[in-house]
Amino acid sequence: MTMEFLFQEDPYLKSCRARITESSPEGVFFDRTVFYPEGGGQPGDTGIMRLSSGAEVSITDTRKHGVQDQDILHVLAEDSTIPEVGEEVELQIDWERRHRLMRMHTSLHLLCSLVDGDVTGGQISDGKGRLDFNLPDGAPDKSWLTDELNDLIRRAIPVSVIWASDEELDKTPELVRTMSVKPPRGSGRVRMLQIEGVDLQPCGGTHVSNTSEIGTLEVGKIENKGRQNRRINLRFAKQETA
Repeated sequence: MTMEFLFQEDPYLKSCRARITESSPEGVFFDRTVFYPEGGGQPGDTGIMRLSSGAEVSITDTRKHGVQDQDILHVLAEDSTIPEVGEEVELQIDWERRHRLMRMHTSLHLLCSLVDGDVTGGQISDGKGRLDFNLPDGAPDKSWLTDELNDLIRRAIPVSVIWASDEELDKTPELVRTMSVKPPRGSGRVRMLQIEGVDLQPCGGTHVSNTSEIGTLEVGKIENKGRQNRRINLRFAKQETA
C-alpha cells in the first residue's frame, strides 16, 4: 500500500491520524503522514507520535525510503517504545520549525528568480539557507539583491502548487534550473512551485502560500566556490529569527 503524503496538498497541516504499517528499531512507516522527508535541500520534519495509550514518542528525522521514494521512514528517538503494526496514532510535526523551513524554502525560489544562472547546489536549514550558482560574470550586488528580495516579500505575491505533465516539462526545459538534481519522472506528472508572475519550477518541498509570510531577509556572505561558482547565503533578519 502506498503511503499518502498529506503535506504535498496542504503544507499547513500540523497533525493527522495514521495507522502503523511497519515498525522496527530503524523507524516506523504509516499509511499516511504530515511529515516531510529530507529532500531537495530541505531537512526532514521532526515532531511526535502520540500512541493510543497517550504516551508520546519523539520523531527525530524523516527520510525517503523504498523504490522511487514511495515511502517515508519516521526515525524514532533512541530507546523509544516500538509500537505495534496496526495501531492507530496521532502524528504531530514541530510546526514552528516547519514553518521557518517553509519560509526559507520559498525565499530561495525568490532568490533564484533574481539571479540569472544555473543552480549548482543548495541547502535549507532552520533560519538560513543558500544557493550556489554558475555565474561566469560574477555575483549580483549584495545590497541590490537584499532590496529586491524584500520588495518581492512586501508585494504579498501568491504562492501555489500546480502539476505539469512530463511532456509539458520536456517542452520547457528552461524551467529546470538545477544542474545536479533533476525532477522525479515516471508518475506522468511533475509537481511545480509557482510564485505568481515571478518564478515557476519543479519542486517537491513545502512552501508558504504568500510571500508576505516570509518576513524580512538579509543576504549574508556571497562566497567564491570555484572559477564561476558563487554561493549566496540568506538568513532571516534578526527580529525574525526563532
